[in-house]
Amino acid sequence: MSSSELTSGAYIKHHLQNMTYGQHPDGSWGLAHSAAEAKEMGFMAIHVDTMFWSIVLGVLFLWLFRKVAKKAETGVPGGLQNFVEMIVEFIDTSVRGSFTGKNPLVAPMALTVFVWVFLMNFMDLLPVDWIPSTVGWLGATLFGADPSHIYFKVVPSTDPNATFGMALSVFALMLFYSIKNKGVGGFAGELTLMPFTSDNKLVMAILIPINFLLEFVSLIAKPLSLSLRLFGNMYAGEMIFILIAIMYSAGIGMGIFGGFLQLGWAIFHILIVTLQAFIFMTLTIVYMDMAHSEH
Repeated sequence: MSSSELTSGAYIKHHLQNMTYGQHPDGSWGLAHSAAEAKEMGFMAIHVDTMFWSIVLGVLFLWLFRKVAKKAETGVPGGLQNFVEMIVEFIDTSVRGSFTGKNPLVAPMALTVFVWVFLMNFMDLLPVDWIPSTVGWLGATLFGADPSHIYFKVVPSTDPNATFGMALSVFALMLFYSIKNKGVGGFAGELTLMPFTSDNKLVMAILIPINFLLEFVSLIAKPLSLSLRLFGNMYAGEMIFILIAIMYSAGIGMGIFGGFLQLGWAIFHILIVTLQAFIFMTLTIVYMDMAHSEH
């Protein structure tokens, strides 16, 4: 759906709305045709576009790396093999520099996180109208639906459900390995016996709830910062692309100016796309290292 078919406000809202599947108030199941209907579906609704692209990009990552691994040669590597080996070496160096424990899961997880998040973020470099317009056209052609009621976001990392899902998965692994390596008592001790301590048992009893409050807030802040940092940066980047796209409907002069802005922002956004994937991966490694470290 092009910006010329909607007002600027409606165009922005349309591109920021996910394709949502869930239960309507009357008990029937289906896709939401407006933001209000999506809100009425509640927590158990599914963002179809986020799920679709997350799975497709995850499968693409697995297929590509498996293909390269099967055809890997000991001689001079080809372009694709050289690129994949460069990524693997980069991840291996990052893990060796930030992870001091021993866990064969950390390096593959870091590789998966980096490449998967990078691919999700990279979708933001596609023109904002191409895929949503194609999906709207298909919906109108095949099902006679109103294109303005068909939503399809293409950047999974601009959906907090995706970023929170990944962050909570990392957080769950961190808690699991913390308890596994330190025991329930050791993990509880980290939450209650530091940073303030005393040899006096009465004073220590007073300090325990204070320590717990400080450490619990710090603990909960980890998945929140991990997810919201990625979501906020990618959401802002997508919003800028949408605002630039509106300029194309404001005449030839604004369209040309918007083209230069879009090119400049896209080039700069490549750095943001890569940096956010790197930060998510690095924090994942650091959190896993904390789960394996004794205090």
